[in-house]
Amino acid sequence: MKDYGEIRRSVEKKYDSLLSEFACKNSDAIRKGGSGEEIRPPFSIDRDRIMYSGAYKRLAGKTQVIYFSSLLDEQITNRIVHIQYVAQVARTIGKALSLNQDLIEAAALGHDLGHTPFGHDGEKYLDRLCRAAGIGGFSHNVHSLYIVEKLSYKGKGMDLTLQTKDAIVSHNGEIDEDKLSPDKSKAEHDVLKYLDRNYISDPADAPMTLEGCVIRMSDTIAYIGTDIEDAIRLGLLSRSDIPENITSILGSNNSTIIDTLVKDIIINSWDKDHLEFSAPTAEALRNLKKFNYSSIYLNEKLKPERRKIEKGFEVLFETFLDDLEKKNSKSDIFRHFLDSKNHEYVDGAKDAEKVRDFIASMTDRYFKYQLEKITIPLIDF
Repeated sequence: MKDYGEIRRSVEKKYDSLLSEFACKNSDAIRKGGSGEEIRPPFSIDRDRIMYSGAYKRLAGKTQVIYFSSLLDEQITNRIVHIQYVAQVARTIGKALSLNQDLIEAAALGHDLGHTPFGHDGEKYLDRLCRAAGIGGFSHNVHSLYIVEKLSYKGKGMDLTLQTKDAIVSHNGEIDEDKLSPDKSKAEHDVLKYLDRNYISDPADAPMTLEGCVIRMSDTIAYIGTDIEDAIRLGLLSRSDIPENITSILGSNNSTIIDTLVKDIIINSWDKDHLEFSAPTAEALRNLKKFNYSSIYLNEKLKPERRKIEKGFEVLFETFLDDLEKKNSKSDIFRHFLDSKNHEYVDGAKDAEKVRDFIASMTDRYFKYQLEKITIPLIDF
């Protein structure tokens, strides 16, 4: 009779035999703590550790892109819906190209764990405050790595595989890329270096696996069309506003845009060691990003919301920093955050880093709750 370890190795070998020569095999997985006698493949273990974490659960309460305090619309995309879209798109591409779908899913579900409340606006404001406090900047992809490596599970981290951690920190979908090749020379120090580099990532750093490249490309595919649908629903733009040089190639709604981009990248990446868009599709995608940036992300109608959010970040950062300096143990930064962390974190992290981590962990609603405790009736949030 076979023992559990033999069965696990047999399952792993069978799965690996079905993958492309360019895929990351389960047998390639690198984990500091090891997986023990697990029947689950190593990247499935990563996925489960991410899904059961508090950071993952809180994503349901975080803004993806557009926030209006005066409007409650639960059909507007939130952060956890976005990562599910990324996972769906990435699995489709990965399945077609015979890549490791367990790694793809784990990285997709973990790639945005470090996002602040209120989306990229919140990230920008927290970055500014962190720089002023002398603790480096703030980027959500590096903070996602920090969460899985050190902060989660009471400061123990998740002990994920190196490949999953790399795909998480290298996922930046905001940059323009017609072609993306994995950097197979990367080692652990290349992945973890960002935690010691003032929290600043280098968008030019490619993922170490083709699966990581899929996540990076899928991040763009997943948000570019949904942002348009949300903006139309909120009255920020009309579908007819999208330029014809974009719609003629990509389409004018989210489902068509996704379908076009996914098919294009599969066709142009088939049996290759890299991912690639066709030239016309890549150009249309660049134009669509520019359109979204000017029409949605910088829309004048969002300015009042941005001012309130920016002021809110300033108030919370200053308040909690003052609470730490005065050792105000009744403050919620102690009761709701530090009291659940291990001594290594409590004794070793700087006060400004603790405030950064506490605020970054907040949902939109919890952020507003904390702000109201401090400011009512000073700010109408």
